[in-house]
Amino acid sequence: MKAVGYTKSLPLTDPEALIDIELPQPIATGRDLLVRVKAIAVNPVDYKIRQRFAPAAGQTKVIGWDAVGEVVATGEAVTQFKPGDKVYYAGDLNRQGSNAEFQLVDERLVGFKPKSLSDAEAAALPLTAITAWELLFEHLELKQQSPEAKEKSAEVLLVVGAAGGVGSILLQLVRAITGATIIATASRESSQAWVKKLGADHVVDHTKPLQPQIEALGIGPLTHVASLNATDAYFESYVELLAPFGRIAMIDDPAKPLDVMKMKFKSLSLHIEFMFARSMFQAADMIEQSRLLNRVADLTDQGYLQTTVGKNLGTINAANLKAAHEELESGKSIGKIVLEGF
Repeated sequence: MKAVGYTKSLPLTDPEALIDIELPQPIATGRDLLVRVKAIAVNPVDYKIRQRFAPAAGQTKVIGWDAVGEVVATGEAVTQFKPGDKVYYAGDLNRQGSNAEFQLVDERLVGFKPKSLSDAEAAALPLTAITAWELLFEHLELKQQSPEAKEKSAEVLLVVGAAGGVGSILLQLVRAITGATIIATASRESSQAWVKKLGADHVVDHTKPLQPQIEALGIGPLTHVASLNATDAYFESYVELLAPFGRIAMIDDPAKPLDVMKMKFKSLSLHIEFMFARSMFQAADMIEQSRLLNRVADLTDQGYLQTTVGKNLGTINAANLKAAHEELESGKSIGKIVLEGF
């Protein structure tokens, strides 16, 4: 089968950073599905793994953790899917990724693809939807409500880094199934327009001090913070802006240590979201990822969520994946980067 991988951790300027290769087609056993990959999305985790984790000598690593495809075979213990099913998933960081024609994935990490989206549109969703859902409803514990409900709650959520891949689906989920007031950060006109379109009630500029901008809105203290990047730069502002018993959830890797004891007097809490935790440690509730992906698909097909594709870079090959990694490494991409077909 065709695949894209690497044998050494190298910068993108090196011709061997990502290469087109041929690998044997894997065989499904146990709870695994064998999926024919139709479309993928690229995430920051892809280039971080490429940069930091070299495969063993003589081995080739295939990365990629967002895919849409068709089930072509199932292991003997599979109960929820059958050949011919159209599925989407992020998968498991410990296994070969989705930058290949065929991939094995545990059925407990897989959802049925949204029927209303194309393969490329759906590929943009899994990893970021799982991250956003777990952050919002398992860590921050925002109150869910029916998407038909229009009442605003007392919850006020600040989303820092709102225009990126996770922010782009997180804003929509908050708008669709909570009553929270959303304050999003964005600096460029294009990113400000993007986050407003996706559900932000207010937009502030993260290149300027946050506290005076948020206080000027006159909507009271924050109750929740979704910190999607630069947590160390804004941490003290979060502590100042949050109401007592407020919650912070982060997904990034701060360069500087956080002084968590500053949270004590307001009895604040800090949560770290890592959507691969369930799959990496074979958690007893791994199937929650399948359930939430099916819920996201339902909300999408009902018209409450839209794809977060920012750019389609064409077919799945080493040259196009290098271009995707380059754009993500620049930190300036809006929405998700997708590729489709081999």
